[in-house]
Amino acid sequence: MFLAKRAALRAALILAAASAFPALAKAQNLNFAVAAPPTSMDPHYHTLTPNAAMASHIFEALVDRTAEGKPVPALAESWKLIDDKTWEFKLRQGVKWHNGQDFTAEDVAYSIDRVPNVVNSPGSYSTYIKAIERVEIVDPHTIRFHTHDVDPLMVSDLTQVAIIWHGLGPNPSTGDFNNGKNAIGTGPYRLESYQSGNMAVFTRNDAYWGPKAEWARVTERFIPNDGARVAALQAGDVQLIDAVPPADIARIRADAHTKISETTSLRAIYLRTDFRTDGPSPYVSGPNGEKLDRNILLDHRVREALTIAINRKAITDRVMSGAAIPTGQFMPPNSYGYVPDLQPPAYDPERAKKLLAEAGFPNGFQITLISSNDRYVNDGQVAQTIGQMWSRIGVKTKVDTMPFAVLAQRAARNDSSSNLIGWANSTGEPSAGMKALLGTRDLNRGWGTVNQALYSNPEYDKIVEQALVTTDDEAREKLWQDATRLAAKDVAWIPLHTQVNVWGVRDTLSHTPRADEMTRAMDIHPR
Repeated sequence: MFLAKRAALRAALILAAASAFPALAKAQNLNFAVAAPPTSMDPHYHTLTPNAAMASHIFEALVDRTAEGKPVPALAESWKLIDDKTWEFKLRQGVKWHNGQDFTAEDVAYSIDRVPNVVNSPGSYSTYIKAIERVEIVDPHTIRFHTHDVDPLMVSDLTQVAIIWHGLGPNPSTGDFNNGKNAIGTGPYRLESYQSGNMAVFTRNDAYWGPKAEWARVTERFIPNDGARVAALQAGDVQLIDAVPPADIARIRADAHTKISETTSLRAIYLRTDFRTDGPSPYVSGPNGEKLDRNILLDHRVREALTIAINRKAITDRVMSGAAIPTGQFMPPNSYGYVPDLQPPAYDPERAKKLLAEAGFPNGFQITLISSNDRYVNDGQVAQTIGQMWSRIGVKTKVDTMPFAVLAQRAARNDSSSNLIGWANSTGEPSAGMKALLGTRDLNRGWGTVNQALYSNPEYDKIVEQALVTTDDEAREKLWQDATRLAAKDVAWIPLHTQVNVWGVRDTLSHTPRADEMTRAMDIHPR
């Protein structure tokens, strides 16, 4: 009798809970939308934050990062420096690939070997592994990396390198990652489908080695149009969006069903100018459109005129509605490598005109500024505003905006004179960016891997080389600051602002905002 009453009471409680919390059934599925479409499911194809965020549902690295950027164990349980040129990583045991195979050191060695050999990569991950001279498999769960020189950044760099299954064989194709054949990972989700430019669908990996994913099924939609993305959130079609347009932040805050999640970004938005030395820049001409016989952007006075003609505060206040911080460098305030006394270039259009006259262009010149219109917050509008500011000093500017996928291919071919771009510091310090963005281009060394503008300064390279082998954190930070000051003095690039990362979230969810800008199901939870 007692047991029967107990069973009846238990059944009643279950029914009451089910009726009281009908949302729990829906909580099994998550739909979110991102502004920037990834370019591939291949985790080694393109050093692009949307790619890394999407791939992180399936693939993992030896080392992960917290939302604030701190390295934490992932597929590696621990690591230590054996000697000045040898790092040893102990690998996690009991990890299974999605196909049921065991994760071992062989997979790590295979992944490191594959990274520099990805065909047609528009942004290679090789910059993160170039320090490795040789990989040694000690046993199935111990691996050692022998480096060319002292490498204090090994742990940070390996947060960027996804590990893939060695059973994919030699030269696995990027296309087979996109169609799902090669999308075999160790992560909390499995790939159900990927439609380039449209969406990716993931299902929970119940055999995951770590805490089980909260969502049974996740749909990541790619909605570049700001209005459509915000409308999808407010209609409840998606439960979270990234890259909230600054003009819509107040409206989302005021909506009883939505809220804002935000944090200061590690992403800097900047302009690149052409440093080619073998002839004129392709999209620069004289004031009346006449052809030039040299690349006038090599003239420091011209580059300085372009940077001080930009009113950064006006852009952050009016175009970005305050969701940005004017900057004169790559790193955000209070981060490692930030230079406190390096302020944004002062807005001075009259001096800019004088510099152009001194450079032999009293009547200015013509230039085309290219920019994405679907990658960074208000990127197309920022470019148009800069075009207007340049025109006011006599630099007649044509602004050409396009999807980021098109821009990336043009930049890879150095088919531009000036372009708007962004860089997110994903390793916690400026090492990768300082080497890849401004280091003299030498792909065999892993230098200048995304330095399509071809900036080169031996003095800058020397400082960066020294920083890369300096183990003392304080001394290394000073070197990064010295390199940043030198690059700023050179006007090696034209920094604009640091973004503030802003997500819109339905009130049924909680979200952990990430400084690295990544949008992942693992950071979204039912309330």
